[in-house]
Amino acid sequence: MLKQINRQQREERILLSLKKCDYLTRSQLQVMHGLGSARNASRVMQQLGEYVSSFRDSEAVFYLNREGRERVGAKKVRKKSTTAQHYIMRNAVYIAFGCPATWRNEMRLGVKGKVNVICDAYFVRDKRYHIIEVDNTQKMTKNRSKVERYRKLISLGVFEQPPQFIWMTTTDYRRKQLLALCEGLDVKVFTAKDFI
Repeated sequence: MLKQINRQQREERILLSLKKCDYLTRSQLQVMHGLGSARNASRVMQQLGEYVSSFRDSEAVFYLNREGRERVGAKKVRKKSTTAQHYIMRNAVYIAFGCPATWRNEMRLGVKGKVNVICDAYFVRDKRYHIIEVDNTQKMTKNRSKVERYRKLISLGVFEQPPQFIWMTTTDYRRKQLLALCEGLDVKVFTAKDFI
């Protein structure tokens, strides 16, 4: 009986993680939920087959299917998608920073009528915003525009204290470009391989 309750609680936690994160790889689920070996994690996810769908992108990537969305009250419909890598990169940052309770995905920051930015995610720690941006296939001109809008928000006093920017990108070359764009800001730029 207790084993059954524990299993149901674990399933619920995994489904809620998928609701929050949209897409998670098998290895990300292993870390987040202490699923042990790759084999055990695969077994657990197979048991959740009624509620999740998956596809391969160097490893299994899971997302909620209709039954899973109904079970946890998720509204967003996710399918197999080429944009899933964007979410997986964002979720790597989420996990690396300890799955903060204040984490919010795709939020609008700004001053009405003046300037606003939709960040990929943010969390607040010690009254300080940590703004996450994922640069997967984005053109650098779009990144430049976003950084300029963030600078404007800072100058307008939107933040109690200057935020820390956390970028996730694909290559060391792009890391250097982002560091140059963000000169003078508190910024950390990671590549996907930093989290392997």
